[in-house]
Amino acid sequence: MGEPVNGIESSAAHNADNPSGVSGPAATVSSDGGAHKRWVQREKAIAALFVALTLAVGILIGTVVSGRTAAMKAMTFAGKGATPLPIPDAIPSSNSFASIVNRVEPAVVNISTTQVLEKRPATRRRHTQPNSPNDNQDDPMQDFFDRFFDGRGGDAPPAAERSLGSGVIVDRKGFILTNNHVVEQATKIQVQLNGDTTKYNAKVVGVDEETDLAVIKIDTNKELPVAKLGNSDGVQVGDWVLAIGSPFGLNATVTAGIISAKDRGGVGRQFQKFLQTDAAINPGNSGGPLVDLAGEVIGINTAIITGSRGYEGVGFALPSSVAINVYNQLIQQGRVTRGSIGVSFQEELGTNAITLKELGAANGVVIMGVEPGSPAEKAGLKGGDVITSVNGHAVKTGNDLVNPIAQATIGSKVKIDYVRDRQAKETTAIVEDRTRVFPGATAKQNDSQNDNQPAEFGLRIENLTPDRASRIGMEGQKGVLVVDVDPASFGDDLGFTRGDLIAEVNRQAVNSVAEYKAAVSKLKPGDNVVFKVLRRQDSDRVLTVFLPGVVPAENQQ
Repeated sequence: MGEPVNGIESSAAHNADNPSGVSGPAATVSSDGGAHKRWVQREKAIAALFVALTLAVGILIGTVVSGRTAAMKAMTFAGKGATPLPIPDAIPSSNSFASIVNRVEPAVVNISTTQVLEKRPATRRRHTQPNSPNDNQDDPMQDFFDRFFDGRGGDAPPAAERSLGSGVIVDRKGFILTNNHVVEQATKIQVQLNGDTTKYNAKVVGVDEETDLAVIKIDTNKELPVAKLGNSDGVQVGDWVLAIGSPFGLNATVTAGIISAKDRGGVGRQFQKFLQTDAAINPGNSGGPLVDLAGEVIGINTAIITGSRGYEGVGFALPSSVAINVYNQLIQQGRVTRGSIGVSFQEELGTNAITLKELGAANGVVIMGVEPGSPAEKAGLKGGDVITSVNGHAVKTGNDLVNPIAQATIGSKVKIDYVRDRQAKETTAIVEDRTRVFPGATAKQNDSQNDNQPAEFGLRIENLTPDRASRIGMEGQKGVLVVDVDPASFGDDLGFTRGDLIAEVNRQAVNSVAEYKAAVSKLKPGDNVVFKVLRRQDSDRVLTVFLPGVVPAENQQ
C-alpha cells in the first residue's frame, strides 16, 4: 500500500483543490463559477459605493439649504431689534409756492358752457339701440315730426355743444373775470367754485372782443373769496409766475414758469399785447389767472401756440393793467369804448427804419390810409404821412400811436405831429368812438334781453290729438306732447326728447296744455319735481320713464 498504483496518488493530490473529487471537465466548470461569484461581489461593492456616495451628496445639499434657511431666519429675527422710523412733523418748504396758491386758488373757478349749434341737415333716429334690427327701418314718429312740425323737413333740431374754461373772482359779490371765447354764444353758463360741487348759473355782464375778455356774475347769497389784481407794468422777463385753472376739466391745477417776453404782439388782435410765459397753459386754462410771487394776478391766461392740442411751452396772458381797464368799463356801462381818429397802418412796414429815413422822419409810424369822414381826414392827415408824436409823446411803435388815442375821452382833442414830404407839420383831431369810425370793427354788444321768450322749462308742448297719437304710435295714451326741447334748458338737462308724452307732473295727471301749465305754475324754484313720461322706444313698445329734478330759478331755465 505504500507504493502508488497507476497514478492514483496524483489524482488524490489534485482533489485537495477540488473536494468534490470530480476530475476532468467537471473541474473546469467549477472554476468558472468562482469567477462569476467574484464579479457579482465586485458589482455589489460598486453599487454600495454609489449609493453611499449619493447619500453623502444628498446630506451635503440638505446641510447647505438648511444652513441658508437658518441664516434667513436669523436675519428676520435680527430685525426685531431695529428702531421703527417715525413720521416727522410736516414743515413747509421755504421755497414753496404753496402760500401763494393758498391765497389765490379759492378765487379761481371752473366755467362750463353750453352752446346751441345751428340746425344741420340730418335725419336723427330717436332712442334706437346701436346695431338693433330697427336701424335700417323707417321711424314713423321721426317722419311725423320732420313733416308736421316747424316746417323742418329733413333738418335735425339744434344740438348743444359743451366746453370748459376758467375764471377768477375779483369781487365778493360774484363778479368774475374770464375770456370772451369761454362764454361766447353760450346759451347756459355754469360756475363751480373751488372745493364746491354746486354749479351756479351765471349771467354775462359784458364782453370785449378786442381783448377777448368778459365779465360774468353769479349769485350765491354768500361772500366769496377774491383774488387781487396787480399792476402788470412792473413785471420783468424772467420773473416767476403761476398759472391756475382747469386744464382739460381738471379743477384747481397749478403750474409754474417764468415770464418769457412782454408786449408780445402779432398773436391776436390789435389791442392784445400779451405777457408770454412758459408756465403750462392748456385747453381749459383760458380765463384763469397768471399770478406773481406777491400773490397778485398780473394776467388772464388767454392763448397758446401749439402744433398739437396742448402745451408746448408758449402761452399768453393778457396783462392785468389792460384787464382792469376793460373790467371797469364793462361793469359800469356793459361795453368798452375806445377812441379813434380813423388812421390805419401796418406796424412792421410803418416803423421800418429805411422807410422812415427816406421820408425824412427820425421816428414814427407811416399811416397807410385814412377813413373817409373820420377825425383824421378832417384834421388833414393823408396816407403816407408819418405820425411822429401824440400829445407831445414820441411815437416809436404802433402802441405809442394807438393807446393814447384809444384811452382818450370821446370828444376830447389830441395834438398830432407828423411829417409829410420831409416837412414837419402838426394838427389837432377830435377823438371819436372807434365803433363809429370803423363800423366794420364794431365790438360785440351784450344784449341781456331775449326777444324770444323760452318755453316753460324749455319744453314746447301741444295737445295730443287722436290724429297725432295715431301717427306717432301713442293710440289710447293720455298726456301732452313734447314737440321740441330747447338745448341747454332745464328740460334738456332732465333728459326730455322730442316726441315724449308727459302724463303726470308730481303725480298730477295732465291731459291738456292747460292742465300742464296749471301743474307747473305751482312749482317754485328749489322744489322737487318728477315728470311721468311715456316714450316710444320702437314701432310697438311704449316705455314709462320718470324724469326727476330740482326746479331752477327763473333765469336758470
